[in-house]
Amino acid sequence: MTLRLNKRISGRTLFLPLAAMLALAGPAAASGPDIVNIINFIRGVEPRGPVDLVEPVKEQLKLGRQHRLPTTWLIQYDALIKPEFTDLLKKEMGPDDEIGAWIEVVQPQVEAAGLQWRGRFPWDWHVNVGFTHGYQVEERKKLMDVYMAKFKEVFGKYPKSAGCWIIDAPTLNYLHDRYGIEAACNCKDQSGTDGYTLWGGYWNQAYYPSRLNAFMPAQNAEQQLNVPVFRMLGSDPVHQYDQGIGSSWQGVVTLEPVYRPGGGDPKWVDWFFDTNFNQPSLAFSYMQAGQENSFGWPAMSAGLKDQYAKLSTLNKQRKIRVETLQDSAKWFRDKYKTTPASSIVALGDSKGDPNRSIWYESRFYRVNFAWEGDQWRIRDLHVFNQDYAERYLDKHEPTAVATYDTLPVMDGFHWSKPNDIAGIRGVTGESQALLTKGLPVVKEQGTESLSFTCDLASGGVLQVRCDPTRLAIGLAGDAAPEDWALEMAWAAGKEPPVASIVKNVINYRHEGFGYALPCGSSEVSRLEGQNKIRIKDSDGAVIFSFGADKSTSALEAGDRLPANP
Repeated sequence: MTLRLNKRISGRTLFLPLAAMLALAGPAAASGPDIVNIINFIRGVEPRGPVDLVEPVKEQLKLGRQHRLPTTWLIQYDALIKPEFTDLLKKEMGPDDEIGAWIEVVQPQVEAAGLQWRGRFPWDWHVNVGFTHGYQVEERKKLMDVYMAKFKEVFGKYPKSAGCWIIDAPTLNYLHDRYGIEAACNCKDQSGTDGYTLWGGYWNQAYYPSRLNAFMPAQNAEQQLNVPVFRMLGSDPVHQYDQGIGSSWQGVVTLEPVYRPGGGDPKWVDWFFDTNFNQPSLAFSYMQAGQENSFGWPAMSAGLKDQYAKLSTLNKQRKIRVETLQDSAKWFRDKYKTTPASSIVALGDSKGDPNRSIWYESRFYRVNFAWEGDQWRIRDLHVFNQDYAERYLDKHEPTAVATYDTLPVMDGFHWSKPNDIAGIRGVTGESQALLTKGLPVVKEQGTESLSFTCDLASGGVLQVRCDPTRLAIGLAGDAAPEDWALEMAWAAGKEPPVASIVKNVINYRHEGFGYALPCGSSEVSRLEGQNKIRIKDSDGAVIFSFGADKSTSALEAGDRLPANP
């Protein structure tokens, strides 16, 4: 069977062999550099229990010098005003280290800015007091002015790097425009953990944010802030996503050395390093190592020593680049004028189970393909649009929780229940699962595209190609089913933001923002009485399009979807 893509051009139909497209030459291993930032950030107070906050910094400084690994130190205001931290850094930092800003908000900073402290403790992790989001935009600027003045007083210059679990656009814009910040980092994707949610963004690596939304990748240079934002903590690409389905918050499976499974388990670390450094990553692979001092040295010491030793060996072998956040951002800016495409490919499972995960992300969308044995699904698909403004662009957050998100097409975490898992799946006939067998074969296609093939259990081959503005899924081979489709399904009682279906387009409205998923020539329909949308193949393929030129909403012409049964 010859598999063909069709693309309508000026009323004509152009047929392109999908198999030929997927067969384009491309390296099987990652061609971009493997970059590691060691980022240790420093708080000056810990109200949750007695802990020595200076000891971790001393020991981390020793590890850095012992292994000659450049380190980024991000210091919170309450530590910035304490000589036991600042004098230690001045004396013991390595020659290639950098010191930057950790911009969580604390009581002495607020009072120095002439504002009223509303927290329960001198450092309070609740969003409405401990993060800039809890303050009016002009107040945020005052808080940053106070921080920067003190930093320059202590260290003689302004920092070039700034980090925080969550950073709002007005604050990040101000730090760049007023103080010349060149690099930033924020928390991994998480839902509800510690009271705040970041969901649907770049899964890893780095992006240029929209000036309207610090979490949203910009699509063009005109509307982006030229401060690369790197994702922290090193999420498990297989298991982190589904942590806590059905609950109000997620657990943590990351490179942080205080967690097991995770960075405190040497076997997990070996698997994570192998996954990041030895699989296709397109532009570059990235991980952030290190640990905040709040956990105390006893909790982090074993895991951190193991990681430093392994990173040192790889760095000496020149298999990876261990560098500061500032240096990584400079390389990023010099090489990329807009956000590059990247990928995270996990063809194995740290637990030894037959689970796999492939992430692809461009400045237009992100997608995740996940396997449990021979069953596969698109677990996540989010659209990026720089015009989708964040909630805190001109308002503050009065509660202890905050949310950052992008535009969901499929949200396999929030649209699922423990025994009713959402996803986009391949089906034949009357919703029979289209199963695979064996491992996917993944290849980079040039610098911006990723493809993979996987044998079908019934015969034939599943073929997928991820391009920056297009996702193509097809079947090939004489034994491949001819009657197949993709089915988008979600758990009973969940309400995805699907607004309407118009011919070949699914229209969405999320937080009042309209967007669309064009499906090429595929027929799209709601299955009556079910929480499912069927996307029928056209000439053997389903093609999703992304980008401003492809995402015109057809809401006004739409057939409104019926409510969930």
